[in-house]
Amino acid sequence: MHAPYCKNTPSFNPFIFPILNFSIYFWSKLKYQHMRLIYLTLCFPLVLLQACTKEAATTTPTGSSNNTTNPVVSETVPDIYKKIYGASSITSDGTYITIKTTGLPDHKSSYYATTNALYDNFSGTTFAGYQFQKNPNSIAEKSYIFKIPVAPKVATNHAATPLGAIGVSLNGVPFFNQYAGPNQPLTGEIVSFDRYWGHPAPTGQYHYHVEPLYLTTVKVTKSSLLGFLLDGFPVYGPEENGALVDNSKLDAYHGHTAVTADFPSGIYHYHITNTDPYINGSGYYGTPGTVSQ
Repeated sequence: MHAPYCKNTPSFNPFIFPILNFSIYFWSKLKYQHMRLIYLTLCFPLVLLQACTKEAATTTPTGSSNNTTNPVVSETVPDIYKKIYGASSITSDGTYITIKTTGLPDHKSSYYATTNALYDNFSGTTFAGYQFQKNPNSIAEKSYIFKIPVAPKVATNHAATPLGAIGVSLNGVPFFNQYAGPNQPLTGEIVSFDRYWGHPAPTGQYHYHVEPLYLTTVKVTKSSLLGFLLDGFPVYGPEENGALVDNSKLDAYHGHTAVTADFPSGIYHYHITNTDPYINGSGYYGTPGTVSQ
């Protein structure tokens, strides 16, 4: 029998049958007809609701309060994009993949409020061995909408990557390029990268300019897929086939064409390295989609 009070359709809750049996027994022992009617209209629905609540509690996925581990994904989305676990939704119209995220990292950071469970009182060394120096900014939730081509192709004219988000990582945090500002090298900002090598902009946009260390050391590996740039081409970590990738093995856009675990027939892809330009070189290899927030 379908329970109309359940928002989640339960499977078999081991508690539901004893609860229902007891409720029916109790109802049969009521002496007066009006008491039975009151029980049916008021108490019995509460019994069903309690049974449903117990079932929902056992099946609801758990994850970080600051990130989505089970995004809403449409049936038309290729499996490779389902690896973006930090998205709130992923859809496709056949031409573009639309990825929505809050941009909030699912790992600890010194830039979260001290009241946040993910606040990190970090004082160690960060990227390239620099002593961490916190910048004055704080992480803020955003409403990113990334639209990237389903079938990326090499561009005839390669557009330069702008300041701001140039792609999205697996945990929904955006990738930024190798500049701190217009024609300003990243050098002065490296000291402000937190434990996992990210930091927020003055507007609260948390982002990665370099290797997202939480992904490469906790969630996946240094040779794994880490996300996508706006042109639809994938971004991989600093290792390939068990060896460290250096800039000399990559083209002007900081990538190359090769077989990967996710693309056994081969695909052009970017590699994150530990030296400038880190993620992307002289523009997008393909034609970029769009990002808004």
